[in-house]
Amino acid sequence: MLITIPDVLTKDEVAEFRHLLDAADWDDGKTTAGAQSARVKHNQQLPPTGDLAQALGQRILQSISAAPLFLSAALPLKILPPMFNRYEVGEAFGMHVDNAIRINPLTQERLRTDLSMTLFLSEPEDYDGGSLVVEDHYGTQEVKLPAGHMVLYPSTSLHEVTPVTRGARVSSFFWLQSMIRSNEHRTILFDLDQTLQDLAVRAGADDPEVVRLTGIYHNLIRMWADS
Repeated sequence: MLITIPDVLTKDEVAEFRHLLDAADWDDGKTTAGAQSARVKHNQQLPPTGDLAQALGQRILQSISAAPLFLSAALPLKILPPMFNRYEVGEAFGMHVDNAIRINPLTQERLRTDLSMTLFLSEPEDYDGGSLVVEDHYGTQEVKLPAGHMVLYPSTSLHEVTPVTRGARVSSFFWLQSMIRSNEHRTILFDLDQTLQDLAVRAGADDPEVVRLTGIYHNLIRMWADS
């Protein structure tokens, strides 16, 4: 399941983020890559424990915590601090899969990576190449969203960032551990929740069928959620 979460940041917020990020000092992206990923990772990365990364990351977390579509799709249990990367001309991240377990650089807590997220901070017309390409059960999907929009996809997916040939691609990326381990179960719950919301608008939240389906939704969460 690949879901676009629009307007995580406003255009003014994106401009503020970019003003700060464009003036920042960037590290080699290989510093946080696993053994396999390091061979194909060629980009720049903001130090994840630095003050700027922490401040901007906290603002992103506050924004997504108020986004109903994100909460419905992700059912988050724990979210790793957002990180930031930059791809300039000739830089790319070849096909790879994200590490199953990642360590929170601030707390040293280990999290299982169920879902990966990329929040775009460059407008598509400002750079060529640099598409996020995700392989899933439905084939290969190419993602290049407006600045301020975010894509959410299973961390089990093979994916890559194609080489940038003009301009610079700046984004935030991070992972979460969901209350629901199975991607298939999350997809069912997301579809049911979205259907419930549509039905409640048409029939009313007190409609007996809406109430019954809401009970089924929550009982499925009880059945599938990690303790």
